[in-house]
Amino acid sequence: MPIRGRVLVVDMPSKVEGWKDEIYGNEIRDHLFEFAEKGWDAIPEDEQDAWFERFKWWGLYHQRKGQESYFMMRIGTPNGVLEPGQLRVVGEITDEYARGPVDNPEFGGAYADWTTRQSIQLHWIKLEDIPEIFEKLEANGLSTIQACGDSWRNIVGCPVAGKDEHEHVDAWPVARQLHDEFKGNDAYSNMPRKWKVSVTGCDEGCGQGDINDLAFEPAVKEVDGEEVTGFNVRVGGGLSRKEPRFARSIDVFCTAEDAPKVSAGISALFRDHGDREDRFNARIKFLMDEWGPEKFRQVLQDEYIDYELPTAGEDLREEYTYNAGDGEHGDHVGVYDQPDGKNYVGLSVLTGRMGVDDVLELADLAEEYGSGEVRLTQRQNIIVTDVPDSELEAFLDEPLLEDYSPDPHPFMRGSLACTGTEFCSLSITETKNRMVRYARWMRSNVDVPEGVEDFHVHLSGCTASCAQPQIADISLRGMKTRKDGEPVEAFDIGLGGGLGEDPHFADWVEMRVAADEVPGYIQNLLADYEERREEGQSFRDFIAAHSEEELQEMGEPEETSYEDPYMHNTKMTWYPYAEEDDMGSSPAPTDGAGESLPADD
Repeated sequence: MPIRGRVLVVDMPSKVEGWKDEIYGNEIRDHLFEFAEKGWDAIPEDEQDAWFERFKWWGLYHQRKGQESYFMMRIGTPNGVLEPGQLRVVGEITDEYARGPVDNPEFGGAYADWTTRQSIQLHWIKLEDIPEIFEKLEANGLSTIQACGDSWRNIVGCPVAGKDEHEHVDAWPVARQLHDEFKGNDAYSNMPRKWKVSVTGCDEGCGQGDINDLAFEPAVKEVDGEEVTGFNVRVGGGLSRKEPRFARSIDVFCTAEDAPKVSAGISALFRDHGDREDRFNARIKFLMDEWGPEKFRQVLQDEYIDYELPTAGEDLREEYTYNAGDGEHGDHVGVYDQPDGKNYVGLSVLTGRMGVDDVLELADLAEEYGSGEVRLTQRQNIIVTDVPDSELEAFLDEPLLEDYSPDPHPFMRGSLACTGTEFCSLSITETKNRMVRYARWMRSNVDVPEGVEDFHVHLSGCTASCAQPQIADISLRGMKTRKDGEPVEAFDIGLGGGLGEDPHFADWVEMRVAADEVPGYIQNLLADYEERREEGQSFRDFIAAHSEEELQEMGEPEETSYEDPYMHNTKMTWYPYAEEDDMGSSPAPTDGAGESLPADD
């Protein structure tokens, strides 16, 4: 018990740790089903925060103020793989259970979101429907288990692992094994905070290991006189809040067979040594800051691994191109050969959201032209696999692909957005519909500099970094400002982020730019880039070649023909797109049929 000066300081677990000590992990399910049977009113008001925190372990986030009794549901799809038939199941659940009281003006009454962690999010889920949804998911090999919460999150990796010609090692069996071993495993069910794992086996680095807590990245090493392909291990990456870190090498090589042992050791180390007193400091990146890679490796070896850990092998990261800013294959948008002679077709999904009718139609097309399998990417896109040459032309001629193109405009291809104030309590600004409007306006009004094929604009509604803004060419982070004396939504603007061979976080050069002046800023910045760049210089290299002061002199914010209907404070509305959007007009909370519950007397 430390004593500082004359004040006795007692280290205590955080409030969330107290809730988890009472009930956590698999046992939450029984309580969840009891509440579902009795309805929203069965959750005592003074216990709601505790139960909402626990529900996350089963993939459920309670939605924002004004939407009481509605939940976001996240479905985990390891490595982004949806096996034949599963996309249809997602569409059917969306159609039946994910309709709210107000339609979204861009996406309609029901839609599915593909996320930056290769998962699926549905909205407007009612507590009373959860047992039926779980039954249908689990009957078809899908689950929400540990899709959120302080546990092993969805394992990410190259979305075409096992179906790509750019692989050093097929990472899909490794990701699948880790998923099977650690999802629902009581020994690793209660971590200090979320636990994000990436497995990469390809040239591009599209597993994004740099920004994960634990990353397996391709490497080769001589073992007993033979060259073995496996993984080097990195630990401590992440983007959250304003504390981004790249994962750091711990000088460990492991084979595919040993990846579960190494994963168990490192996650147990975090479980035992991570900070449970201060949730802000509870991510493993802060433990890595404190210990450094050498101590981390030594503790891992001495306390958690029962064989001699090999030192790191020859790193293959120098081949990485994912999100590097040059013409790249890493986002998998387009038509590509599979090793078996078939093709996979990567479709661009603007902001990662598809209306339910499109989800069901794509499920039909995947079955008609391919094997029925689809895969989700960390760019919020979707891939149809196993399309034979004989079916490829007909598939590419399908009308649905006009909206979800394998050959999109650069501004449509690279535009990402998080959930925003539509549903998220943390967000400060509206995001998805705004990013749709930004991208469409830029496509029609902004000249694409010569040679630019990939251009990434990531829009995040707050500092939580769900849209991964720090690794984009142009990064947008939700804020507020005043314009003409009125409070309006705004964005901090960062430039030059990206992964690849030489990863770099964006430099934040403009603060609190009014939302309706952002497209003009981008237009002016790209004009400056076109005029001033050296021959063949990529946008990312151009940004790196200029000082912050020089960058602040470029790309002036400016009003244009772009019009933004979401400039008001959407955080203070019950739903940003409702005709009557003040908090008092909300129908929530509602019962299982969506009917408003009577107010307490």
